Amino acid sequence: MRLDGKRAIVTGAASGFGVGIARKFAEEGARVMVVDVNAEGAAQVSADLGGDAIAQACDLGNADDVSAMRAAAEAAWGGVDIIVNNAGVTHLPTPLEEVSEDDFDRVFRVNCKSIYLIAREFVPGLGRGANIVNVASTAGLSPRPRLNWYNASKGWVITATKAMAVELAPRGIRVNALCPVAGDTPLLASFMGEDTPDMREKFLSTIPMGRFSTPEDMGNAACYLASDEASMITGVAMEVDGGRCI
Repeated sequence: MRLDGKRAIVTGAASGFGVGIARKFAEEGARVMVVDVNAEGAAQVSADLGGDAIAQACDLGNADDVSAMRAAAEAAWGGVDIIVNNAGVTHLPTPLEEVSEDDFDRVFRVNCKSIYLIAREFVPGLGRGANIVNVASTAGLSPRPRLNWYNASKGWVITATKAMAVELAPRGIRVNALCPVAGDTPLLASFMGEDTPDMREKFLSTIPMGRFSTPEDMGNAACYLASDEASMITGVAMEVDGGRCI
C-alpha cells in the first residue's frame, strides 16, 4: 500500500501502459482517475479497477477539456497528489521530410502540449509531496531512424521533465520521467510499420533482455517514482528498456 490515500490521475489509461500504471496504483491504495480520449475504454478500465476509481473523457490537447478534468478531480477528491502523463501517439515510420504536417501537429499536441496544459491547470494546486511522472521513451534518448518527429517529441518530454523538476523542487514537488522501450501495446504496430513475426524479431534483437516492456513493468516503475520511497529522486529519466539504451 505504498500509495495509500493518494489521489492519482493517469492519462492514456484506457489501454497499453496506462492500464498497467492505473492498475498498479489502485492495488497500492491510490484513488485513480482513468483519463482517456476513449470515453468507453476509460469507463471500462475504471469499472475493472473498482473501489474509488473514476473515469474522465478528455482530449488532452484541448485546454477546455483539461480544465474540466481538473474540476472533476477537485469535485471528487478536493485535489490531486500524483499526475502520470502517459498519453502518447506516434507517426508511422517515414522519412523525416515526408511526415505530414497533420501528423507532426498530432504528435506534438498529444505528447507535448498535453503536459503543458496539465501543468498549467494543476501545478498551482499541488502541495508539498506531490509528484508528476511523464512517460517519455527510449526514442528520446537513442532515436530510431524514420521516427524522427516522434523521437523529437519524447526528447522534449525529457527536457521538460528536468526543467519542471528544478523549478518545482523548492515547493517540494518532484517530477520524473520513464523511458520505456517499445511494448506489446496498441502503439507497437505503428512503431514497426507492420506487425509481423520478422519485424518483431528485428525489434527484439535490439533489446538485450530479449523482450518488450509490459504494462506491468511500467506500473511498477511508475509506482516507485510516485511513492515516498523515491522522495529524493527528481529530474531523472528512468530507462525501463531491458538494456536497449546501453
